Amino acid sequence: MKNEEIIRVEELSKSFGEHEVLRKIDFEVNRGEVICILGSSGSGKSTLLRCINRLEKPSYGRVFFHGKELGKSQKEINSYRSKVGMVFQSFNLFNNMTVLKNCMECTRKVLHLPKEEAYDRAILHLKSVGMAPYINALPAQLSGGQKQRVAIARGLCMNPEVLLFDEPTSALDPEMVGEVLNVMKSLSKTGLTMLIVTHEMGFARDVSDRVLFMDKGYIVEDAPPEKFFTSPDNSRTKEFLSRYMAG
Repeated sequence: MKNEEIIRVEELSKSFGEHEVLRKIDFEVNRGEVICILGSSGSGKSTLLRCINRLEKPSYGRVFFHGKELGKSQKEINSYRSKVGMVFQSFNLFNNMTVLKNCMECTRKVLHLPKEEAYDRAILHLKSVGMAPYINALPAQLSGGQKQRVAIARGLCMNPEVLLFDEPTSALDPEMVGEVLNVMKSLSKTGLTMLIVTHEMGFARDVSDRVLFMDKGYIVEDAPPEKFFTSPDNSRTKEFLSRYMAG
């Protein structure tokens, strides 16, 4: 049900000292939606994701999950994070663990799955991202694109309701970007709710149900991709897109 709200953000603001990074952000995420967040560097995109996942504490405002405000206790935040996963630009794999162990660790420690079930789940998702042949490899033996595909598989092992992606291709060499985007395109067709900070315009146009454009800490545009890329309302969006089209 695309109109079933999973996450709602109300008046979310975040400052670092005197620097206001997010300013009264309001939006909702519905079940099954793929939302891409675009904007220039420094517009607040990654900080927004980090506040939604409580890796950063908002200065003001509230985040709701299934209509219930996210509380302040670490237990509640940990439970929420097990359902709202995150894929980082820098992979965040455990370097001393094999690919398989990386994917089993969270389900064993957080979800307390039996070893066999954790193994089966890890193999299933590693197969889905094309990384099953590498289960005994260490992260140092993998390319950046392979590491990111393992990180996506690890996120999927938690069976999350929502997966947040923070510029998942920005640390990759250009020839590796496609392999990660292809995995994410496949995921977008499974009904998984995804919130993606990206600079990949073609990808955003192809996979999004909605595109959010951020500028100076505000969401200044929230539209379906066909409207966003052809007739945006905001002059700042038009300027951003004209630079992209020119490039």
